Amino acid sequence: MKYDNKAFLFDLDGVIIDSEPCYDQFWNNAVQKYRIPIENFPAIIKGNTLKAILEKYFYDYPVEIQQQIKQECSDFEQTMDYPPIPGALTFIGQLKGSGYPIALVTSSDSKKVESVISRLKLENFFDSIVTADRISVGKPHPECYLLAAQDLKKEPSDCIVFEDSFAGLEAARRAHMKIVALSTTNPPEQLQGKANLVIPNFDGVQIQSIVSQVYRS
Repeated sequence: MKYDNKAFLFDLDGVIIDSEPCYDQFWNNAVQKYRIPIENFPAIIKGNTLKAILEKYFYDYPVEIQQQIKQECSDFEQTMDYPPIPGALTFIGQLKGSGYPIALVTSSDSKKVESVISRLKLENFFDSIVTADRISVGKPHPECYLLAAQDLKKEPSDCIVFEDSFAGLEAARRAHMKIVALSTTNPPEQLQGKANLVIPNFDGVQIQSIVSQVYRS
């Protein structure tokens, strides 16, 4: 197995940072405040851009309310904690030190991403950053991952994606990339069949082991 031609593409929330509980809290509060008549709303929208959420679930709300939700989400993101997923920063550091191309591919906007990168001191780690601002269609559409592969000058078949949400996993599948699913958001049994490999986090993860397992499956 040839390792040196691979690229590694990371989602952000639930993959690099353990932010999902914070977002669950934010959207549960929004459900009550804005009387959203949908059960399990936080789970349903995972992996979607804020723009897509507003267009799909708030299209009949006044524009003023939609703008208010956008501002509330932005304010929330600037104050929330960004604890890293166990082992994530170490693994990314190993990839960078070994010279592998690395991309960050997220449904978040650039303002939040800049804040996270600054707090975690990851300014020089990513060779490509694809945020919601750079794409026209969000996950599960594959545009974001295909754009990252283009940035890195890699074929999709040489890209390994790390994802946690169903929308993100589907985007990676449609992009024809290898997939590692993290069971940080969904139970591992629900991820089987949606990825080449399922892991709980990055603790003890080795580069060659990941590559060999995803290309063997």
